[in-house]
Parts: sequence; structure tokens; C-alpha cells
Amino acid sequence: MKLDAIDLRILEAVQRNGRITKVALAEEVGLSPTPCWMRLRRLEKAGIVSGYHASVAVRRLAPVASVMMEVTLENHRQADFDRFERAVAAIAEITACWSVGGGVDYILKIMAADIDAYQRLVDGMLDREIGIARYFTYIVTKTVKEETALPLSVLFSAPKAPNS
Repeated sequence: MKLDAIDLRILEAVQRNGRITKVALAEEVGLSPTPCWMRLRRLEKAGIVSGYHASVAVRRLAPVASVMMEVTLENHRQADFDRFERAVAAIAEITACWSVGGGVDYILKIMAADIDAYQRLVDGMLDREIGIARYFTYIVTKTVKEETALPLSVLFSAPKAPNS
């Protein structure tokens, strides 16, 4: 799908504020509301806008331990990767999982009530025999920066507003 400068401005606006009104979005990108809304719907149908989410400050509700975990699998057949990935997808506390190149197979981001809850989760993963040969745990002591999305202006030259 070919995107123009207006599409990129729409995407940046909804990326910053998913609750922006039709009128405010149209004003921000320099279109009238109907064509702006039609463009947004086209971006949604194309899967470029994949959803709208609230960012909940979980730590204001309850204490949470954030843990990064490196995992190396025992075997490296496709069936072994598939089994591990299916198991990980079913565990709510695993909030992100990346297959990586290098000395380990996966890096997981885990959020648990505390370190004991994390260890129980790991023990359960090991008991389920999902192919883990070894793992390393890194306790997050301080979040310095955590973004949920890359600003589009980093990928594309910043679009100019009309009449500027």
C-alpha cells in the first residue's frame, strides 16, 4: 500500500492519541472530516492501524516485577520452536517474546506480581517440558525508557503540513 504525506500525518496523530476525535484529526492533518475518516478507515482495513489501546499504569494498581529472560532451547528443529512459541503465547505474564539470533534463541519480557511468582512461572515452564535447555534471568531494577511504538517520523521524513 502506497502512503502519502497525509496518510503518515494521520498515522502519527492516532499513534500519539488513539482517542482523537474525527474533527480534531481532520484539523491536525489539514483535511475535512469525511475524507480524513475515509483515509483512516482505509488504513485500518489494510491492517496498518492494528488497534487502539489504553496504556494502563499497572504499577499504580499493584506492585509488579519486570523480568527479562534469555532462553536457549535443547533442540533446534522447527517443531521445537513451534512447541515453545505455542506455550509462550498461552502464558499471560509473558508480555513479549522475541526470537533472536546470536547466543540465545529467545528473549522474553515477563511481568509478575513478585520474584516468587516469576520463579513459579519458570518452574511451571520447566515442568511442562517445552524444550528449555537453559535460561538466564535479568530483574529490571529501573525502567529508563519504554515506548510501545516507534514514531513514524523516525522511519520516514517528517511530512510537512499543508500551507506551510
